[in-house]
Amino acid sequence: MEIFTLLETMEEIIESSRSVPFTDKCVVDKEEVLDLIKEIRLKLPEDLKQAKWVREERTKIMQEAQKEADNIVKEAEKRIISMIDEHEITRKAYDEKTKIIETAHEMAREMSEGTKSYADNMLGDIENTIDNLEKDMETVQMTIKDALETLKNNRKELK
Repeated sequence: MEIFTLLETMEEIIESSRSVPFTDKCVVDKEEVLDLIKEIRLKLPEDLKQAKWVREERTKIMQEAQKEADNIVKEAEKRIISMIDEHEITRKAYDEKTKIIETAHEMAREMSEGTKSYADNMLGDIENTIDNLEKDMETVQMTIKDALETLKNNRKELK
């Protein structure tokens, strides 16, 4: 994922930057870091598009499962109508219809649960990625803020 590459680049910039003597601060190229932050912001919508796609796919799968269940029910009803000739056949048809409908409902429920689970996992992964990005951005911003504060203090000492 490109966002992670950009974050790694930002880490490399910070790790390879000159350190300020007698502190744990460093001097970074402000423009370079700000450019990377802009690129990360531009890449974030891709993750959001992926989350939307997952949601749409889930809806599509749920609709297909419902259609399949409806088709199974209709097929069961057709079979029952054709078996109404005798009492024994009618009873067997009713039993068969019930089994088919239960099976259809069970299949639809399983498909629905599977779809929800898949969508939840995907959305959870995307949420974790965005949370990690947010934490990384906060760390970078704090580092830049600390570096800027150190620079200001050093300039004050020089005056």
